[in-house]
Amino acid sequence: MKHFARRLKVQDNVNTDYVISGRYKFKIQDPKELAKHIFEDIDPDFAVRVTKGDILVAGENFGCGSSREQAPQALKSAGFYAVAAKSYARIFYRNAFNIGLTLVECDTDFIDDGDELELDTDKDKLRDVGKGLVLDTKPVPKLMKKLLEDGGIVEHFKKYGGFRLE
Repeated sequence: MKHFARRLKVQDNVNTDYVISGRYKFKIQDPKELAKHIFEDIDPDFAVRVTKGDILVAGENFGCGSSREQAPQALKSAGFYAVAAKSYARIFYRNAFNIGLTLVECDTDFIDDGDELELDTDKDKLRDVGKGLVLDTKPVPKLMKKLLEDGGIVEHFKKYGGFRLE
């Protein structure tokens, strides 16, 4: 599947409390309301710059910290189609696929804030359109792709009554 988007970039080691501050995690239950506060402690205007379908680009160890699903849910609810990063904290990685947020791993050093990106998850490629740069992404496992297609693990279970790869 190909997806075109503009990119918003954050640095290495962004923990889940930077994605969505702890002061909101338990006060706000509505994911759409929670999404209005993403990255507020790093950049108070970040959430208003997100356009539906954008790709968030990060460095290494994105999503370290809390094991709660509010961080990936807030990103998805804000309108992000995917996150591209060098690496992810394992619990964030799992939680993102559980809620149906696409994650890809690749070298993000040469991508700048605002670059237009094309993500092709079938060919495992991320292309920076303006720079003509094509990056290989780590292949997403078949099970994870199926979860994404179905909208996350809960939707997958509703659809099939359990795990189903075909």
